[in-house]
Amino acid sequence: MKVTETFLKGCFVIEPTVFGDKRGSFFEVFNQKVFEEKIGLKINFVQDNQSTSQKGVLRGLHLQKGEYAQAKLVRVIQGKVLDVAVDVRKDSPTFGKHFSIELSGDNNKQLLVPRGFLHGFATLEDNTIFAYKCDNYYHKDSEYGIIYNDPTLKIDWKLEESEIILSEKDKLLQNVNIAINN
Repeated sequence: MKVTETFLKGCFVIEPTVFGDKRGSFFEVFNQKVFEEKIGLKINFVQDNQSTSQKGVLRGLHLQKGEYAQAKLVRVIQGKVLDVAVDVRKDSPTFGKHFSIELSGDNNKQLLVPRGFLHGFATLEDNTIFAYKCDNYYHKDSEYGIIYNDPTLKIDWKLEESEIILSEKDKLLQNVNIAINN
């Protein structure tokens, strides 16, 4: 398993070693020992989530605050997404910066999004299956989010504006300047 830290401290790209033969393929999605040795992180994932989306669906940018903050290990089982992590840790030298990566069922890459980061993804293919592990349980009252097209963040979602499909909840999210100061 190859582990590479992004320029955002604590945010890692995980590339599993894929073993293939005439029967198909196999790889480890998660190995606690590898995380402890290569990342220095003992993490206890307590919840697995999965979504299926059509091309153009954009989910994000979300996080949970306070004692319900979550680290996430995200991946795509089928299809392709542009996955984005935004550092909103106030004392971080990369506060307000984002990292994006294409995750797909073909490349098997994963992204470890630490606590204190907004997370979102844009679906780039129909019938995309997105899965993620969380180290804390979902808590509705701790939800927080920033609108996907916040002009301060300048995220290129690799979709035309007319292609983007948002939930009603995500349409109501605010810009980072407003949201962080409230």
